Amino acid sequence: MNKKIPVVIVLGILIISLAFIFWPRDAETLNLDVFAQCLAEKGATMYGAEWCPHCKEQKKLFGGSWSLVPYVECPENISLCLARGIEGYPTWLVSTSTRLVGTQSLEELSRATACPLPLEKQNQ
Repeated sequence: MNKKIPVVIVLGILIISLAFIFWPRDAETLNLDVFAQCLAEKGATMYGAEWCPHCKEQKKLFGGSWSLVPYVECPENISLCLARGIEGYPTWLVSTSTRLVGTQSLEELSRATACPLPLEKQNQ
C-alpha cells in the first residue's frame, strides 16, 4: 500500500505538467499572436530596457504573445540604439518615418502599422 502512494503522486504531477504544456491557449492570446506577428511583418520594433516600468507595462499589454514582438534590449545593444536615435524607453520604430515614444495602446500600434486588432480588443 505504501509503495503505491509515491507512484500515484508522480503520475499526478506528470498529468498536471502535461496539461500545462499542451493545454490550448485561449482565443484572446491566439488573436494577439496574429497581431504581434503582423507587427513583425510590418517591421515594427520596440526598443526598451528590462528595468523600465513603462516597458514592462507595454509588454504586459501583449500577454503571452509578447515573445512574438520584435524587441531590442538597449542596454545590451547600446550602439544599435544610439544609431537608431533611441532617447527614451519604450520607443517603437515602425518604419524609417514613424517613431512612437512611450507606452502605446494596442489601438495606436494598430493605426501606425495597419495591423488589424482582434475584435475583442477594439472595444476595450
